[in-house]
Amino acid sequence: MVRKTKEDAELTRKRIINSARAVFLSRGVSRSTLEHIATHAEVTRGAVYWHFKNKTEIYQAIREQVFLPLIDRMDDSLTLASNEDPLTQIENSLCQTIDDLNNNLEMRQMYEIMMIKCEYVDEFASVPQEILSNCSSIISKIKHVYERAESQGILAVKLSPIDLALDTHLFFSGLLHLWVKDTDGSMFRHQAKELIKAHINLRRKI
Repeated sequence: MVRKTKEDAELTRKRIINSARAVFLSRGVSRSTLEHIATHAEVTRGAVYWHFKNKTEIYQAIREQVFLPLIDRMDDSLTLASNEDPLTQIENSLCQTIDDLNNNLEMRQMYEIMMIKCEYVDEFASVPQEILSNCSSIISKIKHVYERAESQGILAVKLSPIDLALDTHLFFSGLLHLWVKDTDGSMFRHQAKELIKAHINLRRKI
């Protein structure tokens, strides 16, 4: 019975998270309330409060559901030993993120919420700093890969590995923002991977 109760509670929590994502998409985060989320999830407000203190906690749960696996995957793709040369390793990691976006509806929706549907004020004012912290970790990993590329003599440019890592991260962040906004796929989505390949090729010694 205890196990069944825990399973039911976890199912309810997941239903609340999924409903919150749908409500945030349709109404925007600032115009969404716990009442809206409870109604969509077909649970009481008390059930929502049982699992989450406030809307900010629900938002963070949605982010973690999407971004923790993404960050783990990027960690693996950028740090694990590979038969690929370092520049190809960076290219493949970035292209894999595009594939993840194409294949994972929840991930696409979360990016849209983060980049279009959320105002980072009031209770969400701390979120940008959390995003920047994640960015710093990714930049550091990309820098180490560029250091390996430098040591192998395959870089065509004289910039330092940290400058190259910052440039790649800024390029990819901008591409992701445009990818999310290009909902009909007519401008950036269909050529995102080609743009990544071109970005990396500019760094490769021929």
